[in-house]
Amino acid sequence: MAEFDIGQRCQIECCKQQDFLPFVCDSCSGVFCLEHRSRDSHFCPEVSRKRDVLDSGVSTSYPCTLQDCNGRELLPVICQHCQKHFCFVHRHQEDHKCEKLETPQPRMVATQELVQKIVESKKNAPTSKGRKGAKNSATAAKVALMKLKLHATGDKGLPQTERTYFQVFLPKDLNTSSLPMFFSSKWTVGKVVDVAAAQASLKNNNNVLTAKKLRLCHPETGEAIKMDACLQLLLSLSDSPLCNGGNVILEYLDNESSGVEDVTAYISSS
Repeated sequence: MAEFDIGQRCQIECCKQQDFLPFVCDSCSGVFCLEHRSRDSHFCPEVSRKRDVLDSGVSTSYPCTLQDCNGRELLPVICQHCQKHFCFVHRHQEDHKCEKLETPQPRMVATQELVQKIVESKKNAPTSKGRKGAKNSATAAKVALMKLKLHATGDKGLPQTERTYFQVFLPKDLNTSSLPMFFSSKWTVGKVVDVAAAQASLKNNNNVLTAKKLRLCHPETGEAIKMDACLQLLLSLSDSPLCNGGNVILEYLDNESSGVEDVTAYISSS
């Protein structure tokens, strides 16, 4: 009987264990098994590099400007809103209580305005064929969510009640078109992007001002979602294009771009 080549093998030379759901290190982007997933167990080179810098006494790291935080990073992690340096843990606006952070009410109003535009653009679309069509649509959504739950990857420590499942369509120039993933509904869109990039082993230069940024985009309009928007809020809005078990697009965008132009190029290629 032919063997199935499923998953990936651990990069540790003395291990090479094949894991159906391998772990990707968020520091060195290496692939490891359960036993070697921690940085210490696979002797992560990024951790060693940081230790060497500290031992040498050469101050080439960037301190976190948040009060009472002693975190430092080898590369600058700059908030695009307040232009201050922070460590990786406090890089999001909510985590360092950014002085430029918008209040929840304006964010909610802006999101509702976007949803209203989408609803108005569909007024001339053909209506569904009665209650039977609505039932079929609801059943299809439940089936899609069940399939995602069987194969989706994510943080196993997340409570089941917080998990939100998406079929994540990856940048067009990759060999893999999409991957099933789950995230916490309490996360911001920015954190969802970071976690999705780590799971898909994508290069993430969102902390580099001049680089293209990974953005999460609506599956119907292609418009980039605000990085500081709360996932739970987006899912709770009526007629929202985001739904548990639905699709999202992850793409590299220029700083001036407002979203992807051809949504069908992602969905139809799956």
